[in-house]
Amino acid sequence: MATSKPSAEAMPVKTFSAILNRKREKPVNDYEDQDESSATENDRYDTKIMDRPLDERPRERLLNSGPQALNTAELLAILMRTGSSERSVLGLAEHLIHSFKGLRGVANASIEELQQIKGVGVVKAIEIMAAVEMGKRLSVLSVESRMCIRSPQDVSNLLMAEMRDLKKEHLKSILLDTKNRVLKAVTVSVGILDSSLVHPREVFKDAILASAASIIVAHNHPSGDPTPSQEDINVTKRLHEAGKIMGIELLDHIVLGDNRWVSLKERGHL
Repeated sequence: MATSKPSAEAMPVKTFSAILNRKREKPVNDYEDQDESSATENDRYDTKIMDRPLDERPRERLLNSGPQALNTAELLAILMRTGSSERSVLGLAEHLIHSFKGLRGVANASIEELQQIKGVGVVKAIEIMAAVEMGKRLSVLSVESRMCIRSPQDVSNLLMAEMRDLKKEHLKSILLDTKNRVLKAVTVSVGILDSSLVHPREVFKDAILASAASIIVAHNHPSGDPTPSQEDINVTKRLHEAGKIMGIELLDHIVLGDNRWVSLKERGHL
């Protein structure tokens, strides 16, 4: 007599709690905010979340469908792990995103600003900031490790994610070999770009040490508008002349705004 196969409803579904419980019999307190330090793992995963169907829980959805299936609030909820007395962890994540007008706002917030949201303590704020920083570093690393600069857009691809939201002007120098491959990108100065303050010695110092064949300089405008100022043009001309003397050509000066850029070479200033 043939045995019947289990129905789809009877098939086991992977859950985060089940996997966790297989690894340890007793919950271990993680490094949490003070008001969360005595909670068990399932308590920290928020009772309101645990009351949801399996296919609506962020951890289980990631486990069974992959991180790409989750929306931003769900990913942030997994990172934060716990809600507050007023909101579930998912509700707190949605509130955080709404309060800072999107993910970029959350990413740009300081630890103190994040802590202004009820339910976000110093530990949650630090974890969010650490995750954002890792994403920035991965973005730069994955591009820089193989990049050959052929156009201003390539410079934007290399630096935009890192520089577009900086609150002060940062001047960077991209050091290139003879085939225009990136050797490294270094920060030269932080603050308002001024031809009287930006000395060619500081700009070309790393290029000399790295035996770079040429450089491209780039700086951001915190306003988001990449239109070059007269000082930007003056700095460009001064560095261009210094590069000719040193035998290290300045190929371009890129001004970065909010997902926009301007090439001073294309504008005729080089």
